[in-house]
Amino acid sequence: VPPRFVLLASVCLTILQAPGYVSFQKGDWPISGEKIPDMVALTMGFSVQEDLSWPGLRAGQLFQRPRANMLVVVRGVDSLALPQNVASYPLENPVPFTLDSVAETVHSLFAEDTPVVLQLAPSEERLYMLGKANAVFEDLPVTLQQIRSRLSQDGSVLASLPLNSLNRNAEADLLFLSEVQVLHDITALLQRHRHLAQDHSPDLYSLELSGLEELGRRYGQDSQQYRDATAILANVLQKFGEDVFGLYGGSAVVEVVTVKSFEAPLTRKSRSILESKQISNPGSPYNLAYKYNFNYAVIFNIVLWLMIILALAVIVISYNLWNMDPGYDSIIYRMTNQKIRLD
Repeated sequence: VPPRFVLLASVCLTILQAPGYVSFQKGDWPISGEKIPDMVALTMGFSVQEDLSWPGLRAGQLFQRPRANMLVVVRGVDSLALPQNVASYPLENPVPFTLDSVAETVHSLFAEDTPVVLQLAPSEERLYMLGKANAVFEDLPVTLQQIRSRLSQDGSVLASLPLNSLNRNAEADLLFLSEVQVLHDITALLQRHRHLAQDHSPDLYSLELSGLEELGRRYGQDSQQYRDATAILANVLQKFGEDVFGLYGGSAVVEVVTVKSFEAPLTRKSRSILESKQISNPGSPYNLAYKYNFNYAVIFNIVLWLMIILALAVIVISYNLWNMDPGYDSIIYRMTNQKIRLD
């Protein structure tokens, strides 16, 4: 396991957990926000449309890939003190991004194995589930009202968290605590369904947390509430990464992206759980065809030239049969002619 160090960098990508066969190199190589989906795809063993010219990730083993990838985006903070991490890299051009392309690849390659695909943003009540996630996370609270009611039930994080200056009755504080509760419930559901880590299909998780951003707007980033929430979230994410990594038997990659604010707003349509079973294209709520796949040119050329070769073969064979001399080219007529001559 590579040595670990404390992360204190602004706007960065942190690799909390990764198996030894996924080789992340230590260094200050910046990565663009729009390239993070490609990085996630490569760690899972998928191909990307354009080569990722980033030295932070080296080519891994061909026949050994992680069984899960968990990406957590934390908005409203430049850095988090995460002492137990594999590597960290500065993030340049922090534009909004999604893992829709990776989710589509997982769905298209492992449709029969029904992998887990979960994308969740509690503050926006945005949820996208596919495959086994529909059954595993059907009890996961999605709306803010559901999550807040979950905080008052048994097993709530309020009983174990040191709230300090946070107020469980304030709106911004409740949003932050709700996101912490979602992280706790995800690990609890994964522990209840440990069979997910035993199948051969990779699982994809994407979470977006904006509770710190709301606390910074409400109290200011120099407030005690903001500092307490930052310390709580760092400890929760550290344990969350360790739990996910352990549940998948050390075959999972856990990344954390911290960004104070994105450079452009991200607009995305949410989908319900029932729609994921009815819509053929998980990236389109209008049941449209899939986007252009760059493998299309390869498949088209294979089919095209195979058809041309077969057509030429049929023409050549037909021409030879049409111009065949039965007396010399056909053994049947040759034997018949000899028999006639003998008679």
